[in-house]
Amino acid sequence: MARSARDHRTPVLFALILAMALVAMDTTIVATAIPQVVDDLGGFALVGWVFSVYLLAQTVTIPVYGKLADLFGRKPILVIGVVIFLAGSLLSALSWSMVALIVFRALQGLGAGSIGATVNTVAGDIYTIEERGRIQGYLSSVWGISAVVAPAIGGVFAQYASWRWIFLVNLPIGVFALVLIVRGLHEDVRPQRHRIDYAGASAVLVAACALILGLLQGGTAWPWLSVPSIATFAAAVAALIVTIACERRASEPILPGHLWTRRLPAGSYAATLTAGLMVIGLSIYLPNWGQHVLGLNAVEAGFVLAVMSLTWPTASGLSARLYLRIGFRNTALVGTGFAIASGIVFSLLGTTSPIWQPVLGSALMGAGMGLIVSPLLVGLQSTVGWSERGTITGGAMFARFFGQSIGAAVFGAVTNNVLRSHHGAPLDVATNAATHATFIGLLVAAAVTAAILLIVVPRHFPTIDAHSA
Repeated sequence: MARSARDHRTPVLFALILAMALVAMDTTIVATAIPQVVDDLGGFALVGWVFSVYLLAQTVTIPVYGKLADLFGRKPILVIGVVIFLAGSLLSALSWSMVALIVFRALQGLGAGSIGATVNTVAGDIYTIEERGRIQGYLSSVWGISAVVAPAIGGVFAQYASWRWIFLVNLPIGVFALVLIVRGLHEDVRPQRHRIDYAGASAVLVAACALILGLLQGGTAWPWLSVPSIATFAAAVAALIVTIACERRASEPILPGHLWTRRLPAGSYAATLTAGLMVIGLSIYLPNWGQHVLGLNAVEAGFVLAVMSLTWPTASGLSARLYLRIGFRNTALVGTGFAIASGIVFSLLGTTSPIWQPVLGSALMGAGMGLIVSPLLVGLQSTVGWSERGTITGGAMFARFFGQSIGAAVFGAVTNNVLRSHHGAPLDVATNAATHATFIGLLVAAAVTAAILLIVVPRHFPTIDAHSA
């Protein structure tokens, strides 16, 4: 078994934060520069793929990278991931057409999958159970800060320099992170011969890719009941059947069956998935509701959502005090209480609501997410040793991003249906009705999360590493 050295932890943590910032920033920084990208490259009809292909490549590769980190160590997988991401960034900046940009964004996503899988795994390796809640707060804050700062940076580059700088800015950040990782992260990994589960990995990628592609494109690129949609989901089901068959035979499966059949990991993944669903629903529709219903400007609407980005890392950082007292599951249940309260606040909003009400709802949702996601992740990591921590962490991260994909598809379908039913109504009335349906969906998702935690997830997480392993 390999053990990450616990010295030089501060530089390594800084490197992890920088690496996570690369992934988090490139999720949103491109949005504000899209008009300039289209003016330069053309291909407006393909713009959606600039975002979808990045999310798709990132999400589907996370569980594979998690397993590889267990087999060969975190350091090489993280270094390779950052290098791939930087290569994708450089090539994206040099793109000569929209198709080229989409291909290079996919390359970025492949690197982002490695970073997403290994950063949290390394944090679990080098910090104790008592410390991990605080560290998760730091890592969570990266996403919150990026959600606010990245669009502004993208706008500045697009207006005063060139849209290509939104990708070039990654290079110095990534190189610095690489230097810190290479110099500070030390692992005593014993050389071993491994039988890589190529068939299982391929089947996992195909199944996840087809499923997420169907969710992202259904109702937008093609109707839900169209031939392409049905074919895509059928391919996902077929690949899933092949995956199960491959993993049962593999000596070192990419997705060990016990992660999906035991109550503790399966229930934790399910709760993480529904939490991801809530986050994406609020992130997509709250700013739009604030501008078109309450009449807020873009900065004010962004502030309302940014409140969630502040309370999330705060609650995450404080979660250790709670889960050390009442346990991981019960801490997550407290988080669902905040999320349910948030759903209630949002479901009561109307066209004349004062701004403090959505601000309160956003704050409650952030607190809920911090007390759901972090304790479940830390709890899962604490139930396994070094040799399985990458796999179990990768599963949790995959569940979170997969939940966001489901949320984008489900809430998008609900919103479109409501808008069609309010055809001809004033914009603020139609938007309020459509967003109200989404807010009700958030409340339902929060209640489902609570039910999963109560019914499926055991109260006790059998931790095997009271200290970092």
